[in-house]
Amino acid sequence: MKRIGDVLSTRGKSSSAEGNPEEGRREEAARNEPLPLSDASSLPSPAPESTDLTAGGIPQAGEDTGTCPHCGGLGYVSYDVPPGHPLFGRAVPCVCQAERQAAELRQRIRSASPLRVLQDKRFETFLPDGLGLPPDQARSVRRAWERARAFAERPEGWLVLRGGTGCGKTHLAAAIAHRLLERGVPALFINVPDLLDELRATFHPEAESSYEERFWELREAPVLILDDLGAQQSTPWAQEKLFQLLDWRYNARLPTVITTNLSLEAFEPRLRSRLQDPRLVEIVVILAPDFRRGGPSAGPDLNLLPLLREMTFETFRDRPELSPRERDNLREALRIARAYAEDPHGWLVLAGPYGSGKTHLAAAIANVVASRGIPALFVGVPDLLDWLRAAFHPRSDQPYDQRFDEVKLAPFLVLDDLGTESATPWAREKLYQLLNYRYLASAPTVITTATPLEQLDARIAARLSDETRVTVITLDLPPYRTPLRRREFRRPAS
Repeated sequence: MKRIGDVLSTRGKSSSAEGNPEEGRREEAARNEPLPLSDASSLPSPAPESTDLTAGGIPQAGEDTGTCPHCGGLGYVSYDVPPGHPLFGRAVPCVCQAERQAAELRQRIRSASPLRVLQDKRFETFLPDGLGLPPDQARSVRRAWERARAFAERPEGWLVLRGGTGCGKTHLAAAIAHRLLERGVPALFINVPDLLDELRATFHPEAESSYEERFWELREAPVLILDDLGAQQSTPWAQEKLFQLLDWRYNARLPTVITTNLSLEAFEPRLRSRLQDPRLVEIVVILAPDFRRGGPSAGPDLNLLPLLREMTFETFRDRPELSPRERDNLREALRIARAYAEDPHGWLVLAGPYGSGKTHLAAAIANVVASRGIPALFVGVPDLLDWLRAAFHPRSDQPYDQRFDEVKLAPFLVLDDLGTESATPWAREKLYQLLNYRYLASAPTVITTATPLEQLDARIAARLSDETRVTVITLDLPPYRTPLRRREFRRPAS
């Protein structure tokens, strides 16, 4: 009877290894890599007629030594399988070690996880309807809470929680981890910048664990929760490590939770394609503002859409005072705007004089988009530029780059009153950078302007003239006029 060391040494040599030393080294490294616990614990018992289980010290039939009948107390077994089989020449943890290894893994996860400082982040302490939020934002918060609870009960596939800073993503992710650990399911919660720092630290000569060991723990974690994906320093090394980690888990269909405040367009193409796979990934968008700032009343909000909730297609009035040609123009604009709201692709430009209904149509489109759970940002161009300039103030709560990215990467953007901004070189450059990025990314965008297109910045006008990506509606109408009520003047009695 061969012991496991003998089995591995005799089976470790193959014809390819003898003829090609480099290939032999690769095969040896692959054989020595530990098999994931999830694979080892689910191995079927080998049938005597098809495979031969050989391990040191296996007792003979009828012999009772008090040791494991499979591995003889060694803790590992080796399967007699033909060359080329994934288990050929590999040491596999015995079933008797599964519970011990699972307990050790849970303990390592608890000791290494930042959950100890997030003890209060549980489903019971989360406000599923937010605090004084508009209906669309409250619905998005409750849906995220419900999907997170469902994942914690049955962790399958990937759950991506996306939203702005402080909207509750980390709270829900930590709540999932707490619930899983309470049920005995090993769930590894880690902040992405911390993860990369830990991997870098393993290259230090005095590191307690090697890079391979730490990366294997992350890769094979039964449930992995990555907080703040996209907050890391985007070096080529960091991008490659994250892609390797997530690509492995994607191919293995391992349960994974990701929180991010970025849109999918911000990720590199390889990772973005994984995150866009609806067969595995569910993306839940949280529209709420920062809870830590006390909700929407804590300060000025760049997004005007909550103030324009009454501007819908249903409240868009017909105008009987218009000529037949003007009424046809208005109805065609309404038809195109409705169609765009149902399928927002490319750009839509609403041009026309002040008071012709451009802002109402743009807000109606944005309200339809927001009702489907897609974050819609409605901003006036002069307000946007003031908001960006304020980022340079020493007391600004956000750096300029972060503010600019919030607008540039918005899933759906409405720019109201383009052309009314102060035409400084800085303003022209910022607007061009914003619009050029969204043009190249084909990001859904609605623009309203009372300025003739040929009078805009030449670079922006060139983008707006591209009929393959941009639809222009010209509202050739007089301004709305609200008739004044007449009151009869009566002379006071003498």
